[in-house]
Amino acid sequence: MTLEQLKEQILELTKQYIEQKFPHKDFIAGESLVPISGKIFDHHEVCNIVESALEFHLTAHTFNAQFEKQLRDFVGVKYALTCNSGSSANLIAFSALTSPLLGERRLKAGDEVITVAAGFPTTINPIIQHGMIPVFVDEELSTYNIDVSLLEKALSPKTKAIMIAHTLGNPFDIDSVLEFTQKHNLWLIEDCCDALGGTYKGENLGTFGHISTLSFYPAHHITMGEGGAVLTNDSTLKKAMESFRDWGRDCWCAPGQDNSCGKRFDWTYEDLPKGYDHKYVYSHLGYNLKITDMQAAIAVAQMKKLPEFIEIRKRNFQLLLEKLTHLEPYFILPQAAEHSDPSWFGFLLTIKDGTPFTRNEITRYLDKHKIGTRLLFAGNVTKQPYMKEQNYRVAGSLENTDKIMNDTFWIGLYQGITPIMVDYVVQTIDNFINMKEKNTIEK
Repeated sequence: MTLEQLKEQILELTKQYIEQKFPHKDFIAGESLVPISGKIFDHHEVCNIVESALEFHLTAHTFNAQFEKQLRDFVGVKYALTCNSGSSANLIAFSALTSPLLGERRLKAGDEVITVAAGFPTTINPIIQHGMIPVFVDEELSTYNIDVSLLEKALSPKTKAIMIAHTLGNPFDIDSVLEFTQKHNLWLIEDCCDALGGTYKGENLGTFGHISTLSFYPAHHITMGEGGAVLTNDSTLKKAMESFRDWGRDCWCAPGQDNSCGKRFDWTYEDLPKGYDHKYVYSHLGYNLKITDMQAAIAVAQMKKLPEFIEIRKRNFQLLLEKLTHLEPYFILPQAAEHSDPSWFGFLLTIKDGTPFTRNEITRYLDKHKIGTRLLFAGNVTKQPYMKEQNYRVAGSLENTDKIMNDTFWIGLYQGITPIMVDYVVQTIDNFINMKEKNTIEK
């Protein structure tokens, strides 16, 4: 047999193995888990991994190049660079704004960056790690995004950037944020880790910030296990991000390549010997945050499913919204931002004041009935243990943020959830509330 024939046989056997290993299982209410999120895959992803393994390109290679192109084309940006997580994507994005390549616009220690406290810590942590000061502003309930009426209050002469996420896929008020950043000449990092495929006024999320970030952890819209990406239309920012991701080196050769610039031994730097090997010149304080080609191989297969995944998430959100509307006396229901069509990550519920149950009571009940729940990440991150010794500023109060910390949770609507599962979730919530109301009346 030829090598190609052997490979075809291996891939066909792989397909058969996966189909037997992971057969379809019917949902049984009360017995089957309704997960908060998870990976949805078939033999295509696994066959891609196997094909990549057979080629044995351990570092980024042809699958990675294909995936980066798919991302560029899907979102509509000039540059997409993969990395090993969404958190690393945020670190790379923020680090790029400190690059000497930006001249007077580079961020420096002591600068302030506007953000929100009710979010994921790694949207905030790069600000702190670079010796800058996060300035926290409150969020709106129902959209769970930054209260743009507080932006001017958060502004100071030290303000240099805004770094915020589209909360659980729901776009923040992009028009207001862009107007503010342009008025004050600020950088904008658009954290799209939970929002791949969403739009605002018909334009894709990820195209509005100077840099945007994505995550491909199994909870997200597509997965490669661990992984992320940074997106930009700016060639200077792309060069800086590539350097920070690739050890901080000045060279831009792909792994395994040499002398892409054509003058590897001809560069001149002030304190290095003339002609010092360009592959070992470091222009930034960087890291190694790349992915493997096997990870990219998974993502290539996932990208073909992405449009369907997005539509299922939208469908499940709409089903939950329609079927839970009668519970508005108890919950603040999520509301899509004006002018937006979100690619939803989760379905947020906030317990209203005076309701005869607590968040812990309902989340325990849902967990007992095999329905997954999560909180809105850090809640109020200023209350988290690690923030006690950090330098930050709060603009106004964080009243809504504290409400979110105490009374908000979310349930899943990812592409693995079916309409039958949605009905079970709604019935279980109804049963809980009926039980609590009955107990209240009897008392």
